[in-house]
Amino acid sequence: MNIMLHRLVKIFCIFSVCLASYLFLPACSFADSPISGGCLDQFRKDERILILAPHPDDEAIACAGIIQEALARGAKIKIAYLTNGEHNEFAFIVYEKRITFKKNEFIHLGKVRRNEAIKAMQLLGVGEKDLIFLGYPDFGTFSIFNRYWQKSKPFHSLLTRISSVPYKESLSFGAPYLGESILADLKKVIFDYRPDRIFVSHPADVNVDHKSLYLFLRVALADLKDSIPYPKIYPYLVHHSGWPLPRHYHPELYLNPPNSFSDSQINWLRFDLTPEQLSKKHKAILSYKSQTASSAFYLLAFARRNELFGDYLPIDLKNQVFLEEKLVSFFGYSKMFLGSTFDQEFPDSNISEDKEGVSYALVDRALVIKVEKPKNLVYRFFTMMYIFGYSYGKPFAEMPKLRIITQHDHFKVLDGKRLINPRGIILDLTSQALILKIPLEIIGSPDFIITSANVYRGKSQGGDSAVDTIGFRRINLAP
Repeated sequence: MNIMLHRLVKIFCIFSVCLASYLFLPACSFADSPISGGCLDQFRKDERILILAPHPDDEAIACAGIIQEALARGAKIKIAYLTNGEHNEFAFIVYEKRITFKKNEFIHLGKVRRNEAIKAMQLLGVGEKDLIFLGYPDFGTFSIFNRYWQKSKPFHSLLTRISSVPYKESLSFGAPYLGESILADLKKVIFDYRPDRIFVSHPADVNVDHKSLYLFLRVALADLKDSIPYPKIYPYLVHHSGWPLPRHYHPELYLNPPNSFSDSQINWLRFDLTPEQLSKKHKAILSYKSQTASSAFYLLAFARRNELFGDYLPIDLKNQVFLEEKLVSFFGYSKMFLGSTFDQEFPDSNISEDKEGVSYALVDRALVIKVEKPKNLVYRFFTMMYIFGYSYGKPFAEMPKLRIITQHDHFKVLDGKRLINPRGIILDLTSQALILKIPLEIIGSPDFIITSANVYRGKSQGGDSAVDTIGFRRINLAP
C-alpha cells in the first residue's frame, strides 16, 4: 500500500511540474488567440541580438520579454536608440509641471529619458555599456531621410533650435543632422557588433521616427551586404490608430495585430512571456516616469501575455514589355489603364496586389502603382507616395528621393526639397482607381525600391475625413 501511495505521489509531482511548465513558460499556443503565423525562434547561447529603438521606452514597450528571454538563454544584447525623445512637449509639461520653450529644457528632457532607459534596462538585465544613444532629432529623422542629404543644410529641430547631435554621451557628438550621419552611425553599430537578429520599428508604424529607423536600417544593410552575414529582421509595431485596445494594463490579454492588418501580407510572429517576465516588463515601462506621467494608459496596454513581430514580404517584379501601339498615351492619361483593364493587362507573375488596396507592376522599365479608391468616396481623393530607389553601384545620398502628390487628375513631384519636372510620369484616374506610371530612370535606375502611400479621402458618407497609410514595401526589380 505504501509503495502504491509513493508511486501516486511521484506521478502527481511529475504532473504538477508539467502543468507548471505549461502555465508559466512561453507556450506560444495559438488556440485562444486570433494571431495567425508562428512563434519566434528560440534564442541560442552567444547569439547576438540588436534592438533598435526610435525613442527611449520603445525597447521596453515592444521587446522587454525577448530581452529577458535572450539573456536567460545566454544570448548577447545591445540596444541602440535613434533619438533621445526630447520632442514630446506634452509629456514635458505633465512631468515637469511647467511650460517652457527654452531649447536647453528640451535637451534636459532628452537626458532624463536617457537616464530612464538606463534604469529600465538594468531591471531587465542589460548594462549601460550595452546601450548606444545616437542622439538624432526626435520627430525629425523622417524629414532627414526624405530631404537632408549631401550638400543640403542640416535639418533644424523646431524645439531645440539646433542642427547637430547635442548629447556628449552619443556615439557621434556634434554630428550634423544629415542622412549621411545617421546612416554612418547605424552602419558602424551593425558592422562592429555583427548581430544575428535585429528587432526594429515597423514599416507601417504611423510615427515618423519609427518608420525612418526601419528605412535607415534597410539602406544600412544593403550597403553592408558584402561585409557581414545578413541578419534576421523582426519589426515591431507601436503606433497605429486606435490600437491596442482596451487601454491600460491588462496582463490577462493577448496583444493582437490591428484589425486593419487582418488581410495584409504580414506574417506575424509571437513571443509569449512568463508571469515573471511580464512583471519585469511592467516595472520597466513604469521606469519611464517622464512618459507614464501623461501616457501610462497607453504604454501599459503593451504589457500583455505576448509580444508581436512581423514584416511584409518583399515584392519581386519582372519587366513586362508591351508593343508600342498598345501604349497610346499622352500627358495625364493612358488608354492602357482605361476602366478596369489593369489586372487583365498584366500576367499574374508580374503583378503584386496588396490586400490593403495597392498593386505594383513593372512595365517597359517603369514602375506602375495602382491605388484602389475607397468605395464610400463622395468628393476628393488624393495621395502622397514616397518612392526611394536603391542602387548597389551608387551612394544612397545621390539617389532620388521622390514624393509624388496627386490630387484629382493633377500631380506634382518632389525630389527631396526640389520640385522637379514630372515629364515621363503618367497619371490615370479612373472611377475605381488611381494609377501612376514612373520610369525607373526618374527613380535613379535602382536595384530595388522602397515605397509607401498615404491615401487621403475627402468627405465620406460618414462626414469625416480619414487617412489610410500603406506601410513601406520593398520591391525587388529583376535585371
